[in-house]
Amino acid sequence: MTSDDSARTTTTAVPADPGTTTPSRAALATRGTVRREGVTVSRAGRRRALPVSGAGLVLLPLSVALAVTVGAAGLSVGDVFQSVAAHLGLPVDPPSPLRDAIVWELRLPRVLLATLVGGGLAVCGAVLQTLTRNPLADPYLLGISSGASTGAVAVLILGLGSGAATALTAGAFAGSLAAFCCVLLLAGATPGGSLRVVLAGVAVSQLFSALTSLVVIWAGDAQSTRGVTFWLLGSLASASWGSAVLCAAVAGAGLAVCWAAAPALDALALGRELAASLGVAPGRTRLVLLVTTALMTAVLVAASGAIGFVGLVVPHAVRFLVGARHRVLLPACALYGAIFLLWADTAARTLFSPREVPVGILTALIGVPAFAVIMRGKGARS
Repeated sequence: MTSDDSARTTTTAVPADPGTTTPSRAALATRGTVRREGVTVSRAGRRRALPVSGAGLVLLPLSVALAVTVGAAGLSVGDVFQSVAAHLGLPVDPPSPLRDAIVWELRLPRVLLATLVGGGLAVCGAVLQTLTRNPLADPYLLGISSGASTGAVAVLILGLGSGAATALTAGAFAGSLAAFCCVLLLAGATPGGSLRVVLAGVAVSQLFSALTSLVVIWAGDAQSTRGVTFWLLGSLASASWGSAVLCAAVAGAGLAVCWAAAPALDALALGRELAASLGVAPGRTRLVLLVTTALMTAVLVAASGAIGFVGLVVPHAVRFLVGARHRVLLPACALYGAIFLLWADTAARTLFSPREVPVGILTALIGVPAFAVIMRGKGARS
């Protein structure tokens, strides 16, 4: 089903002509809104989609360039350009060795990792909200992040795989899949938009958080316990080019898979039965996208720890700006999720200098009020 076809699928939420059971074209034109099983796509939102996405494409590189300059060591945008250009082999004079090391080895990998983690978590949140038809769904709330944390901590503390990056990612992926399988078992075989999915996610999240604490207390020493605790709160302090490249590959591939499934996601937003009648295979589509989001979450959590609220708040805010069509929604979530976490991490490492606050704490402090505002706005419009 194409996006235009989905936009023409309506219910009787829009007033119909007298004597008919379906809305008239005039009524649809007058109202300017099509309501589809709780998903509202407005024409005004479609008109805003292009400028909002274009603004994100401009803001993201500007944010990256500016964020690299922020820190205890004062740098300019020119220093950043010189360092990057010199490492790319362009004919420019590099900055001093100290400034070059700060840009290339410390700040740039961290800034890029923040954009990748933020964009990836926002996309996962948008997809999970559609698959479960629950506006509260996100990798953190559904226990996927907690499961990935448990698998990653087991590798870190128990020394499985000798601490290799692939072992850490594999452990996080196994944990995330185990957590989501537990959610499916608790919620039932056909999870929809019911409250059971969220309740099951909360229970599974607490279970895997307890398992993580058990592993840390049982096998960890004081030093490793402090490091793991800081990481579990969400931290990008250990960012490296290796982790950034791995996250870029997985997040890019995951976004491509989800974007290719955008028409199917539009159909699933209408309901499982209606999606099947439109030619979508709900079971297969759900399985592919759940595995994709689980893998993305696992890799991102392995690199950054469990960072909450990015996958919950950003999709709602972006959906309000650009509408619910996933062809536009998913790239916009990637852009604005990247910008959000980039500046949250920049604030986390600079506002309380010389101390650094885990970025997960800051996203929660920002995310809870923002989510309250979004939910209040939704309640006022309903």
